[in-house]
Amino acid sequence: MLELKNVSHVYSNGVRALNDVTLSVPKGMYGLLGPNGAGKSTLMRTVGTLQTPTSGSITFGGVDILQDPESLRKRLGYLPQDFGVYPRVSAYDMLDHMAVLKGIASKGDRKDTVETLLNQVNLWDVRKKAIAGFSGGMRQRFGIAQALIGNPDLIIVDEPTAGLDPEERNRFLNLLAAIGENVVVILSTHIVEDVADLCPRMSVIVQGTIELEGAPKDLIAKSAGSIWAKTIETAELGAYRSMYEVISTRLFAGETIVHILSDTDPGDGFTSVDGGLEDVYFSTLAATRRQPAGASDAEAA
Repeated sequence: MLELKNVSHVYSNGVRALNDVTLSVPKGMYGLLGPNGAGKSTLMRTVGTLQTPTSGSITFGGVDILQDPESLRKRLGYLPQDFGVYPRVSAYDMLDHMAVLKGIASKGDRKDTVETLLNQVNLWDVRKKAIAGFSGGMRQRFGIAQALIGNPDLIIVDEPTAGLDPEERNRFLNLLAAIGENVVVILSTHIVEDVADLCPRMSVIVQGTIELEGAPKDLIAKSAGSIWAKTIETAELGAYRSMYEVISTRLFAGETIVHILSDTDPGDGFTSVDGGLEDVYFSTLAATRRQPAGASDAEAA
């Protein structure tokens, strides 16, 4: 179990990127959902001991990782948003090099580790190919391979499917799902579908603050009866925003479908729809935007 209590982080320029974050993250897949600039990467770097929070405590398996960061680093696998490698090195050699850095000194042990991981992420057939020639999805699968070196108990993946085509995204998510059965995996993303597909528990972070936490199915159930939809002309959108609490709009077959939040039947041609996690997410963002200005430090960071 990963426990965060009252974690805040203020950068040297005064920007508050995290604001009193308290979370309990159990074994399995856990989704951290939020828009760009919400503080997700700051939180992941803090959990990964790459920076020390201004205040608060973080424990993993009962160990205070702020006091003893090495205890976590030995058990941590991390795939950051910007994962840099030597592009002209082959996948096999790069993974072997990273295994050395992770402390696997025996050549035989490294061979077993590298070969197992390359097969696990389905890169064995391209093991001799330079990483520069990999597709985006192949690079992300390689990133997971390096994160799995040493059999970590905690794995952090930050925006892992951004920019992937649908086929690569599905392949990558299936890989994450298999990994998440036995360890703690934190999936930090702004893509709602990734969390909906994978995570039995999740939270929404906005402007450095946890605004919502729980099981996706429970959060969706709470929205029942409050989500209403209508197809409108695009030119009408401004007027509808002034009259209703619009939480999302989308195009389908060239038509604009607007979703609004209302506890009672708004009439005007709206029909009740079963809300999804996207509606829960967008309604949370809408509620946050209604709050008084001045809490946008995380976005500025």
